[in-house]
Amino acid sequence: MPNITVELLAGRSLEQRKAFARAVTEHAVEILGARPQDVRMVFNEISPDVVANGGVLASEDASRAGVLAALEKR
Repeated sequence: MPNITVELLAGRSLEQRKAFARAVTEHAVEILGARPQDVRMVFNEISPDVVANGGVLASEDASRAGVLAALEKR
């Protein structure tokens, strides 16, 4: 039984999480031979001010400004 943990910035829609879960489950079935009902997935949403890439908080990273703005609109 695959247990998959997904960490992502908070703000993704329910539809996005559903689509991601379906796609990952399909691949787990195909690649790992798991039954769909045995693929367990947990989404951990994190705020942009508690994760950093290259020493820069995601909330302060200018290259992520468009992504963060889109997430805030939801």
